[in-house]
Amino acid sequence: MLSNEINDKKAQEMKKENYKKYVKQKTPVHALGTNMFRAFLTGGIVCTIGEFLLNWCENMGMTKEIGGSWCSLILVFLSVLLTGFNIYPKIAKWGGAGALVPITGFANSVAAPAIEYKKEGQVMGIGCKIFTIAGPVILYGIFTSWVLGIVYCIFGKGV
Repeated sequence: MLSNEINDKKAQEMKKENYKKYVKQKTPVHALGTNMFRAFLTGGIVCTIGEFLLNWCENMGMTKEIGGSWCSLILVFLSVLLTGFNIYPKIAKWGGAGALVPITGFANSVAAPAIEYKKEGQVMGIGCKIFTIAGPVILYGIFTSWVLGIVYCIFGKGV
């Protein structure tokens, strides 16, 4: 009886060790420095394109505000277009946060589910799934701005 308990414990320990080895083998190794460089480079390229567009719009005679609106609109359009051609996901995989944090990443997060679920129809596919990724961002962004507006209303008027 005691021998069976010892064997069971040894078998459980072996299973745990094997599982730990399996997890270590399957867990991807991340090079923090490389990932940070890629994100910096990708985000820098996106921002450089944005600055080019902003300067171009200003040289066309637009005000800074109108030029900024056109710059955002063009960046969103390019992001959705690249998502449609399955190019932006590759950029995002390589560049990480550098591609996902700017407005282009938000446009990608809205366009990708719409493209993926279009085969299920306009309502049940695109309509239901388009904001699966972007919805929480919109929700918590609006909620946070509401909370900060209340805080400003209460405490900010005396400043």
